[in-house]
Amino acid sequence: MEAKITNPIERMLAERACERIIVDFIHRLDLGEPGSVADLFTPDGVWHWPGGDRRIEGRKALRAYFASRPSDRLSRRLMTNLLVTVESATAARAVSYLTTYRVDGYTGGMIEPRLPVNVGHYEDTFRAVDGRWLLATRTVFLPFGTNTERIQPAQSR
Repeated sequence: MEAKITNPIERMLAERACERIIVDFIHRLDLGEPGSVADLFTPDGVWHWPGGDRRIEGRKALRAYFASRPSDRLSRRLMTNLLVTVESATAARAVSYLTTYRVDGYTGGMIEPRLPVNVGHYEDTFRAVDGRWLLATRTVFLPFGTNTERIQPAQSR
């Protein structure tokens, strides 16, 4: 059995490292290079969406999957209610809630607000590898959702 973290500062640092991964994941998808979210996973990491029957395993497959999103996609995700539970010096889990706003066909500028396309939560597991916390598994549950809208180019709106 893995040793528990009993020092409150060490526990807080582990919790913060895991929270940072949760937020960094979203920033990379929305504002950065989507394929780079693979770097936040362990080498054998898994992203899973049971409701959409998708399971992506391993960094190479994760990089390809997330990098394949449409180049004209505009998305913004809101993450709330992050709850990290440190189970040992090398294992943690978390639950966080998400709301996703997303359209395809974006060419720039401001668009009229839309309703969210997804509302749900993530269930994550983390592992410390060589002193760095990483996602081992991320499972998304989406009880509310719809298809991504494709908007018309700005000049025809």
